[in-house]
Amino acid sequence: MFIVVCNNTNVSKLVFDYIAGWEKITSENQTVAVPGKLPLFSNESRGGWSARPQTILVDSEQLESGEAMRPEFKQIAAREIADFKADYRRRFPGRDTDSLVDQDLLREVMNTVGKPGKLGEQIRCVVSVCMLTEGWDANTVTHILGVRAFGTQLLCEQVVGRGLRRMSHATETRRFEVNGDTVEIEAFPVEYAEVYGVPFSFIPCSGSTSDPKLGPIPTRVRALPDRIDREVTFPRLLGYRYDLPQAKLDVKFTAESRLTLSSADLPTKTENAPIIGESVIHNLDELKRRRPQEVAFLLAKLTLEKYFRQDGEERTERGKTHKFDSDVQVWRFPRLLEITRQWFSTCIRCKDNTFPQLLLLLQFAHDAADRIYKAIVASSPGDKSLKPVLRPYDTTGSTRYVDFDITRQTYATRPDRCHISHVVADTNSWEQKLAQTIEDMNEVVTYAKNQSLGFAIPYTLNGEEHDYFPDFIVRVDDGHGPADLLNLILECTGQKKKDKEAKVTTTQTLWVPAVNNHGGFGRWEFLEITDPSDARSKIRTELAANHHEYMTAQ
Repeated sequence: MFIVVCNNTNVSKLVFDYIAGWEKITSENQTVAVPGKLPLFSNESRGGWSARPQTILVDSEQLESGEAMRPEFKQIAAREIADFKADYRRRFPGRDTDSLVDQDLLREVMNTVGKPGKLGEQIRCVVSVCMLTEGWDANTVTHILGVRAFGTQLLCEQVVGRGLRRMSHATETRRFEVNGDTVEIEAFPVEYAEVYGVPFSFIPCSGSTSDPKLGPIPTRVRALPDRIDREVTFPRLLGYRYDLPQAKLDVKFTAESRLTLSSADLPTKTENAPIIGESVIHNLDELKRRRPQEVAFLLAKLTLEKYFRQDGEERTERGKTHKFDSDVQVWRFPRLLEITRQWFSTCIRCKDNTFPQLLLLLQFAHDAADRIYKAIVASSPGDKSLKPVLRPYDTTGSTRYVDFDITRQTYATRPDRCHISHVVADTNSWEQKLAQTIEDMNEVVTYAKNQSLGFAIPYTLNGEEHDYFPDFIVRVDDGHGPADLLNLILECTGQKKKDKEAKVTTTQTLWVPAVNNHGGFGRWEFLEITDPSDARSKIRTELAANHHEYMTAQ
């Protein structure tokens, strides 16, 4: 990408014509396209204009204003806008292009510069006005030219920042000499951008650009439309709960129900000392003035919304079947408020300079709600079915939304096995070997690598909530037939880490039973692979065990 930053529309139009080409009237009174002075960026093609321009003219201030596009700029960019509308109709025949305003198209082009299959795929040069203050995530900018005055350091930093978005996040081994010893570290490779017309006296720099290296070319990983029959879907969870009986909730608090509030977990006084002006002491006195009744009310509300839900469940009452879609069991609130008040008066201990109103802070509120709920579950009689707590407005994830660029190693997938074009590797061989093994198994219907897929398993470690992202989801036929496939979560484990046990235990004892008990997301199992070369036999052993259980049940 080459960016030219101008100060107004008149200058940008002159620069745009010089780079991309312009129109002239011949002696025969015909309009012809004159090529630009820079062939790499010229929009002229065989005496006419290319249907896929390589250079565009954008007034960013106009785009971000939210107002109608100025007539003079609209006239200048009329041909670009018409070309992009035609291309939009060709790419998306089922969409209504008449409802698109010109700003929508140009903004779409700007946001997709250099991305294959998008409107901005062919763009190599952007001639812009005021393209400094708005966010723009293009990471392929290699040359920047400032055709305007840069009177402040802030403007210089902003224009240079257009070339600071890293293309590659793959590390390399760097060697340094420290006191005669060679030290090796893992660091990002150096990337360069050529910047012209911007003073650099304010920027400390080192090294030279006399021999810049071309960075790695990113691979576009995306869901392919012609493989939609290999789509993988999965539930998106916030946590886990137990399906308690409809009777009145019982509770008996134990030592595990107690919560100690300490200033070790939260500073109760801070000093704000600005460079100019007087220092100010901030404390939590305002929070301390909140009423205890408000604390109990909000804790009961949090416990209710977090654990007492009926997400997508069906229940038969008086001969009628009711389906609940993210409904909260509001009728339990009065009893939950009673329980919360009891816990509030008997199970809180305040140390140092703390006070019970600190429970209004989220970091303590969730811990309190968890302790209250666990005490209720432990006191409830009978068998308690574990259920998932689904995300309220995003209950199901899918491979169809995968579309990103990456510079790490990738493995091209088989069209009859995977909806996504590539498997992204975290190591040099493990993920590639496992993906190849999966594809060669006849039992496998489809699979997906969990890279930018959003498949997360919530777990708790040392009292803190985290998300665990397993490596693969594999849909296999384990003998139940094609209508009842098994969703197998595969984790390719290398080096043992401290949190690995918590992740695996949560998946096996909470996530899998909760999702299976829900009934709306199919059957799920978890399998940990420690040796990719032995993955085939381990998977088939797991499938054989599942089939044996199924036949025994039949």
